[in-house]
Amino acid sequence: MADYQDEEVHSTESGASETFPQQCSALRKNGHVVIKGHACKIVEMSTSKTGKHGHAKVHLVGIDIFSGKKLEDICPSTHNMNVPHVKRTELQLVDVTKDGYLSLMDDDGGTRDDLKVPEGDVGKDIMTRFENGETINVTIQKAMGAECAISCKMSK
Repeated sequence: MADYQDEEVHSTESGASETFPQQCSALRKNGHVVIKGHACKIVEMSTSKTGKHGHAKVHLVGIDIFSGKKLEDICPSTHNMNVPHVKRTELQLVDVTKDGYLSLMDDDGGTRDDLKVPEGDVGKDIMTRFENGETINVTIQKAMGAECAISCKMSK
């Protein structure tokens, strides 16, 4: 007989998928889609006419929501593409550590210190406002297991 008392479970995920399928023709501009393994926001979309023996094709141009890189894909309009579950949360900035991590507090008072100050204009804006002593909220965007600070604004 097996003894199950020593087993520990270290997973905290719900087991839900990070993406869901959607027909290519149902995708819309400013929506999200997975292109080459990256969660992207659709910035341009065009449909070609049906060929003699084929399907209408949809040409998608997307911007990676984390890196800002431009990605393109062509898919038959009747085929499915993966759409990422994108979640945005707003957290209050408490501190910025010496090694460049944001210390953030949620509405329940819980804190998290696992996000780095982003590179580029958003990171500079966060640092400038923090150094000026402003109370700011940072918007965190999460998709496909990755998350990043995407904007900041004054707290109310």
